Amino acid sequence: MPRPGSGCNCFLISIFSKEVGLNYLAHIFLSGDHPEVKLGNFFGDFVKGNQFEAFSPHIRQGILLHRRIDEFTDHHPEFRQAVGILRPHFARYSGIMADMYFDHFLASSFADYSTLSLSRFSCNFYFHALVRYPVLPDRIKRFIFHFTGSNRLKKYASLDGLQSSLQIMRDRKSAAIQPGLAIEMLQLHREELESHFTRFFPELMVYAQSELDSQHYSYQSHRNIILH
Repeated sequence: MPRPGSGCNCFLISIFSKEVGLNYLAHIFLSGDHPEVKLGNFFGDFVKGNQFEAFSPHIRQGILLHRRIDEFTDHHPEFRQAVGILRPHFARYSGIMADMYFDHFLASSFADYSTLSLSRFSCNFYFHALVRYPVLPDRIKRFIFHFTGSNRLKKYASLDGLQSSLQIMRDRKSAAIQPGLAIEMLQLHREELESHFTRFFPELMVYAQSELDSQHYSYQSHRNIILH
């Protein structure tokens, strides 16, 4: 979803965003029930151009869905306003912060959007991702065991877990990421930011569902999602 330098085009693909990966939970959640569509949507940022053609049909569908979700979010006024709130504090990283905050809001209110618990949803995804380890892009292979072992998706639900994810980003990729400031700003602006999320996310769910339906996928998509 969002990328560094968020503003008129917060989804310009950058080296930073492709190496780190951002709002994993939302992308996986919006993928329907097929595990390979979820997997493709999960690592969509790591597949450039037409490289998606090297994958199985369902993984290809997930990768393309990832790109469509990014484009929809890029142009959505609620997301753009959230980025605007953060820009004075994070400048070119404001989109990344909005991305992380939105995954936190989804995780912390997961029962409002899914009939599955976040724990069960996360474990199901980890299982299918590890079973399909051989087909993962090399950059995903380098962190997938830590990602699953640390239960990263579940951790997004707490401030401590969110801060831990931000610390990983800072330590591995950019000292400009300030986890302490990120949590401070989330607490300061939480009500306003979360209101943007709660207006935005149901619309994104409907859009993702329409994309799934338009592709005539051979599985029952979003079986466990609560449409608002």
